[in-house]
Amino acid sequence: MSDFLMTPLISLKNVGLCYRPLRTIFSRTKKEIWALRGLNLQIYEGEKLGVIGRNGCGKSTLMRILAGIYGIDEGKVRFSRPNVHVELLSLGVGFEGNLTGAENAVLNGMLMGKSRAHMLERLDRIKTFSGLGEFFDYPVYTYSSGMNLRLGFSVAMETDPDVLLIDEVLGVGDEAFMAKSETAIREKFTSDRTVVMISHDAAVIKRMCQRAVWLENGCIVAEGDPGKVAEQYHHALAGGQ
Repeated sequence: MSDFLMTPLISLKNVGLCYRPLRTIFSRTKKEIWALRGLNLQIYEGEKLGVIGRNGCGKSTLMRILAGIYGIDEGKVRFSRPNVHVELLSLGVGFEGNLTGAENAVLNGMLMGKSRAHMLERLDRIKTFSGLGEFFDYPVYTYSSGMNLRLGFSVAMETDPDVLLIDEVLGVGDEAFMAKSETAIREKFTSDRTVVMISHDAAVIKRMCQRAVWLENGCIVAEGDPGKVAEQYHHALAGGQ
């Protein structure tokens, strides 16, 4: 067994998160919606883990729990060591709109524990990788969602998080940037970096990941070899389940 499979970096035990609708004069529903429940998962140091599933199955909720954005209602989330730097790249997670791309890059890096000097030294590399050109010095509110993600991905390459969470972003942008992003993950995030990736493209999961999990109704249905998990998932989508 590979060394990275020997050390769980993050352990989730019986994790549950419930969305409780607010009661108003227009809606008095008390129905609770469990986005995740009874979820048990270990994420190992240095692995590349893929997460697949239908819309609404709990994939993005899981990512936000791992990033510390959402709290949980049940269970436990444990890290094997303190001060693990986790960074989430997602269409729903952006920057400060009134600041430029360059200013956001420095601020984001500082929020991730890097010094201002560290980020300033890397601004040219961030700008070049992002391909934003003159827009790098424009306010981020002028950016498209794809440009936002180009900036976010480029900053992540220079902050070196211990865990990079990628929520459906490799399918954003032109083919050249997608190929560059894949190459950056392969080259930059070596065996001592952990990547958790959501994608509806099973080919990306099979190409990029060493292990995959299939979520359905907030629970893990299958996990293991990415090719086999993707095959089970497609069989279910085709009505074979």
